[in-house]
Amino acid sequence: MKTIDDFLVLLQDDLGLPVTHTDIGAGLDQVPGWDSVHLLSLLTLLERATGRSLPLADALEADSLEDIYRLAVTA
Repeated sequence: MKTIDDFLVLLQDDLGLPVTHTDIGAGLDQVPGWDSVHLLSLLTLLERATGRSLPLADALEADSLEDIYRLAVTA
């Protein structure tokens, strides 16, 4: 996963979330279908995609999918 588009495909195809580019910057409470189980699943998928461990504490502080994306590409 290298781009925000790759991240969006992961959200749509692997998590089954009906998200668009506009949802990426929205608060997690505004993301269609989002819940805490999605966060754990997303972290697992991102760790597989990046080959790196992502800090759960940082992910829990994320306010948006964009924050989680940034965590994945900078961790």
